[in-house]
Amino acid sequence: MSPDLTVVVPAFNEEHRLRRTLDAICRYLRASPGRHGAWELIVADDGSTDATAALVREAAATEPRIRLLGGAGTPAAPLTGNHGKGHAVRLGVLASRGRRVLVTDADLATPIEELAALHDHLDAGFAAAIGSRAHPGARIEVRQHAVREWLGQAGNRLIRAVAVPGVRDTQCGFKLFDGDRARAAFARSRLDGWGIDVEILRMFRRAGWPVAEVPVRWSHRAGSKVTALGYARTLGELARLVARPADVLVVTAYALLSLLLFHGLWADPAGRHLVDGGFDQPQWEWFFAVTARNVLEWDDPLFTTLQNTPLGVNLMANTAMFGLSVPLTPVTALLGPAVTWALVLTGGLTATAAAWYWLLVRNVTPHRPAAALGAALCAFAPPMISHANAHPNFVVLFMLPLIVDRLLRLCRGGGTRDGVLLGLFVAYQVFLGEEALLLGAVGMLLFAAGHAAARPARAQAALRPLGRGLAVGALVALALLAYPLAHQFFGEQSYTAIHHGSTGNPPRALVEFAGRSLAGDAATADALALNRTEQNAFFGWPLLCLAAVVTGWLWRDALARALAWTALAAIVLSLGRSVPLPGTDAELPGPWLLLDRLPLFESVIESRVAMVAVPALGVLLALACARLAAGRDRALAVAGWAAVAAALVPIAPTPLATAERPEVPAFVADGTWRSYVPEGRSLVPVPLPAPDNAWPLHWQTTADLEFPLPGGYFMGPYGPDRRGIYGPVPRRTSALLREVAATGEIPAIGPAERAAAAEDLTYWRAGAVILTPQPAAAELRVTLRRLLQRREEWIGGVWVWVWEAGAKT
Repeated sequence: MSPDLTVVVPAFNEEHRLRRTLDAICRYLRASPGRHGAWELIVADDGSTDATAALVREAAATEPRIRLLGGAGTPAAPLTGNHGKGHAVRLGVLASRGRRVLVTDADLATPIEELAALHDHLDAGFAAAIGSRAHPGARIEVRQHAVREWLGQAGNRLIRAVAVPGVRDTQCGFKLFDGDRARAAFARSRLDGWGIDVEILRMFRRAGWPVAEVPVRWSHRAGSKVTALGYARTLGELARLVARPADVLVVTAYALLSLLLFHGLWADPAGRHLVDGGFDQPQWEWFFAVTARNVLEWDDPLFTTLQNTPLGVNLMANTAMFGLSVPLTPVTALLGPAVTWALVLTGGLTATAAAWYWLLVRNVTPHRPAAALGAALCAFAPPMISHANAHPNFVVLFMLPLIVDRLLRLCRGGGTRDGVLLGLFVAYQVFLGEEALLLGAVGMLLFAAGHAAARPARAQAALRPLGRGLAVGALVALALLAYPLAHQFFGEQSYTAIHHGSTGNPPRALVEFAGRSLAGDAATADALALNRTEQNAFFGWPLLCLAAVVTGWLWRDALARALAWTALAAIVLSLGRSVPLPGTDAELPGPWLLLDRLPLFESVIESRVAMVAVPALGVLLALACARLAAGRDRALAVAGWAAVAAALVPIAPTPLATAERPEVPAFVADGTWRSYVPEGRSLVPVPLPAPDNAWPLHWQTTADLEFPLPGGYFMGPYGPDRRGIYGPVPRRTSALLREVAATGEIPAIGPAERAAAAEDLTYWRAGAVILTPQPAAAELRVTLRRLLQRREEWIGGVWVWVWEAGAKT
């Protein structure tokens, strides 16, 4: 006859407390024969090396209902060696015979008397009842160390978010199961560690077997087997649990594609650069380097005078990307900013694609191949690959799908927690890229308007929870961002706005292919874009035709209509302030005129708004592919998949082009500069660093940022209205030297020019002026000799003029 109850106790080196535990369990079960007339107690010894097994045998000699599973000397023991708690519990449950099965830890942190409450819930029809330390009504009589408690709470929050939503405490080691269902679930389990609790609860939830969470008494016991490393291992197990093999395969494919695109960079991060990115790579590497320096030296993270000395650079008002540059400080410090640059680009594309894939599977379609294709378009579309040459703030977009998901939860009735998380997500995205967040907000508003028009009743029902969540999110975000944003807009070296002029997409750019797409032609694309990092459209006519056909095919689907509206509206806005009529010299007023002078929008390059269409097209593609996969019309499926291939193959990205970096002058690379530039003084390259001459920033990072530079590549204020410009405010000497470098003509040098040079060099706190070999080097050398009225020295591959403080020409 099967017993009413089996108690399973996993044990590993528990000789000091197991006897008390066995006595307490047996005493309680014997005292309630009406409830536990027939019972058994299984100790699953997980390869103990102490006297645990001998102690259990001794107890079993006086109480035959105690059984030892495993342990040295046990015949045919299924447990040999230490495999983990999950392994021991699984074998214990599978060896059980009870109508109900209680799993309890060997320390009895939850007293055995709490079993009665769990029984009551199974009597009420639940398939399992789990003891909870976090449920209202629970009593924690002895608390654990604050750090351990914090780790446990953080782990439970993560588990609730990704594995078992709604369960407050999955890890309390006191759970009562229906026996048959427990044995069925544990037979399918595959985790051997602490994560098995989550795995079993997920199985019960997916099977529709109700689980009750019951408040219990709990006391921390010394000698817990859960270490900090154990928490990390548990998180690793949960990652394996949550991620299906198909999901792992998809994300791996994204990672391999990203590595393929940047393989030229990874071949030699310190020695190669992305040629289509202009001078953006040395600028970004400088941002990563200076942020790491500020973090390690506890310096102001939002400001530095290492560039544009003595005025400095407002890092918050530039794309310093603190959301990654700060946490990647160890990588930058140990491996250099070039590795950080390559890692951010490669990991950013992968993470962005994975995040869109997660959003699509969770909210749009469970058909994983369809979601994978849609997410791939979201991350690897031509506009994104164009920016991958130079702008990681438009590549690292993995937070935007998370923000969208949280907004959708709020629309479905989410509460305060969703609003708080939304605020945290928005704040973090600000530290990844504010312009991307602004464009993302435009896309979300366009989609909301389109979906509200298609489903007004649903939109009205969502207003109240969404409004509450947005209010909570705004408060959280503002609390976190108040100081950084105040510094950005009102702090030292802040600026009001940057006006780029008319930068809309020509209509033809929408249907052509990008220069680095499989079917693209570089010359054609170059003529239709600002530069190769701003090919913000170039969807190709096959993709736009496919989108139009899919919209018509799925017209009855409100989501499809809203997506099509979002893509169309974004494309139209990206045409800019004026739209040229093809084949004529005439222009029409563009829709961007409605937004052009609004705060924040006045700094946007309007052609970038076309990027808003990318995720809309990606989600539309996922919907269409899912519908094709579910259809039974074979002819339609063949035609549909052929159309998808015809739209995606031509815009497939090709590896990003790289070239060797210009060599760092030996004067800088070998440290010779230290003999010429006293501490606190600057090194002045000629011509001065500027957005079109930013390699001196690479020299500076090579020298571990040990000397400041005048000029540079950054965004800062100009004039009394603090209008934003790229690079430093021109000074008379820097403008003169720049003109010589551009024209190769030596200007007339008189007392006024010499006085201006002395004033400027003093202003820049110059220690030395250097001239590298370049096309106009001879003319620049003569000009500098006449300006400074002193002889130069050739050393370390550069001409050097020493400038002493207070020197007169």
